[in-house]
Amino acid sequence: MYEQAVIPVENAQQFGAVKQAVDAAFSSSKVDDFLRALKSAKLRIRDFEDVLKAGKLGSTTGSDYARLGNGDQGMIRELYLSLLEKVDPELRRKYLKVYAYY
Repeated sequence: MYEQAVIPVENAQQFGAVKQAVDAAFSSSKVDDFLRALKSAKLRIRDFEDVLKAGKLGSTTGSDYARLGNGDQGMIRELYLSLLEKVDPELRRKYLKVYAYY
């Protein structure tokens, strides 16, 4: 059975701040607002770096993410991508253009 390797976090403080911003964006009370903001900015949800640059995860999240090492950045991207797939299917249909691959 597949087990994901445990990679130690290099910069716990910065990692925690970015992780908290990502978790907050996908919380059940804020995910609709997050998706609406992406739609109005014409951003695709899977374009993580574009979402960061646009400040949709918070004004300082992009700079905090940039200070992380490659391993920490990879773990944040993986977390982000896993959370966007867990969004309620009804919301995903509502924001189809945000989720579309084209």
